[in-house]
Amino acid sequence: MNGRDTGDFRERVRQSFGRQGAMGMLGAELTRVEQAIIEIELPFDIKLTQQHGFLHAGVISAALDAACGYAAYTVIEPDASILTIEFKVNLMSPGRGDRFLFRGEITKPGSTIIVADGRAYAIGDGPAKLIASMTGTMMVIRGREDVTG
Repeated sequence: MNGRDTGDFRERVRQSFGRQGAMGMLGAELTRVEQAIIEIELPFDIKLTQQHGFLHAGVISAALDAACGYAAYTVIEPDASILTIEFKVNLMSPGRGDRFLFRGEITKPGSTIIVADGRAYAIGDGPAKLIASMTGTMMVIRGREDVTG
């Protein structure tokens, strides 16, 4: 996508995702890893809801942030890392479903700043329903021992 050697990004993403305590706590699974596209799925769990029984906006935002961040991670060199520096979430419909799909895709790759867009879908009896979107800005981190993978 950007001409940089991204190495074995699939394995790097899987290893890094495995170290994410937040995604583990939510029960999220990495289900698609391609260059510039990541999908994360999450089963419905009553412990992740707000007072009306819908998936909490904070959970939706966290999963979208992870999907967008990992999408950015697929397009950078192996010795660099990613940190989110900004995002905007639009909540379009209540988070009601049996499962949820969070897709992050790179909109604008860059050597220092990467922009990604995310979409969250509720999956139930009918067709998948778009429940939220995100635009996120990620910063590429290089040369910092305290920020790796």
